[in-house]
Amino acid sequence: MVRIESTQPRKQRKARFTASLHVRGRFLHAPLAPDLRKQYKTRSVRVVVGDTVKVLRGEAAGTEGPVDEVDTKMSRIVVQGVSIPKADGTEMPRPVSPSNVQITKLNLKDPRRAASLGESE
Repeated sequence: MVRIESTQPRKQRKARFTASLHVRGRFLHAPLAPDLRKQYKTRSVRVVVGDTVKVLRGEAAGTEGPVDEVDTKMSRIVVQGVSIPKADGTEMPRPVSPSNVQITKLNLKDPRRAASLGESE
């Protein structure tokens, strides 16, 4: 990952906007719940589909649900149960920033992810 040396906000924004997709994966990290933090001895981990997260900020604060979709391009996640009403009354999923959620349960079906977290199968 390229380290951004500048403290100017415009260069910070430009670096995020022009970052390549493999670097944007770093923007999708979210903090772990305190019990998971002790168990895995890490502060944050990348959010993947199937993780259960708790929304900490915004109108949906306190909502807990599984992650339905991860948008790497826009650095947003879609959480089940977090939605906004459209003008015609139908509900639409509301994308949430990964920095505004806390991971409460990990999806460890991927053996590579389990191995990187120190889980032994």
